[in-house]
Amino acid sequence: HPKLSPLFLRGGMAGMAPQQRILFPPEKICMDWQRRQRAGAGLHNLGNTCFVNSVLQCLTYTAPLANYLLSREHSHSCRQQDFCMMCIMEAHVNKVLHSLVSAIQPRALGRQEDAHEFLRYTVDAMQRACLSRSSELDMSSQATTIIHQIFGGFLRSRGTFPQLLLNLELSAASSVTAALEDFVKPEQLDGENCFKCSKCDKMVAASKRFTVHRTPKVLMVCLKRFEDCAGRKISKVCMPQWECNFLFLEQEISQSTGELLLYTFYAVLVHSGGSCHAGRYFCYTKASNGLWYKMNDMAVDGCGIETVLRQQAYLLFYVRTSSISNRGETSCG
Repeated sequence: HPKLSPLFLRGGMAGMAPQQRILFPPEKICMDWQRRQRAGAGLHNLGNTCFVNSVLQCLTYTAPLANYLLSREHSHSCRQQDFCMMCIMEAHVNKVLHSLVSAIQPRALGRQEDAHEFLRYTVDAMQRACLSRSSELDMSSQATTIIHQIFGGFLRSRGTFPQLLLNLELSAASSVTAALEDFVKPEQLDGENCFKCSKCDKMVAASKRFTVHRTPKVLMVCLKRFEDCAGRKISKVCMPQWECNFLFLEQEISQSTGELLLYTFYAVLVHSGGSCHAGRYFCYTKASNGLWYKMNDMAVDGCGIETVLRQQAYLLFYVRTSSISNRGETSCG
């Protein structure tokens, strides 16, 4: 289905089966920064690698991921002899945030030419690294890695599907919230899109709907700015201020709990140019000191939130901070 962006756990599940094994204790995930500092180093462009640099910077300022990588817990126990994306990201984040120079040279990773694809590739590779000795586990157990517990959610349609990145239609949406509402809105399957009934073996009209079965700690959203094979770009700004500071997702859409989830906006990756075949990428991130910075390869410059909110967002990053029940009670995420 064009709305889905499957990454590493393939196929659907009829339900959420109990885990055979928990690979990383969820209580060890620290959602808040453990140290406060200004933004770290910029990244040298190695030749048309602005898409790589922008994605790496957004991941570097993802607090629960950075906290884990700064602890160097993974490399202390890693037994992989060849390529390990977790070890590479651990070294990278430590170098960026501890560097005394203004810019460092990142290691070349992958051959993708789009930030969206590179983000998928990187998170996928980190998940595989966490499963290097546990790849035969059931899906529920695979979803207990540090990576899936930070970024992973589950969508439900006729089954339950693991999902790390939401692709949202931008053309008809006036805001990110409106695009999320469109994502879970029932879709009528009729005419050429009729559903084949498994009982009568006939093509019948049906309704299909995706709901969020389990919400992620870090929500990554891709706004589909490129609308056709020619790569023409939708240039409208889709980031009203109230929505960027706090994004509410109604859990009752899929779980009927009556809770509202509170997400705080902390990074945005921007594409500048008229189509997907031209232009460049840069990003804005909020560092652990609470201030915003524009990160454009080697350049790291402070900026205000007003500047951030005027951008044509391509990838948006939100971290869950709390949930609010229908009785007004608040709990930390």
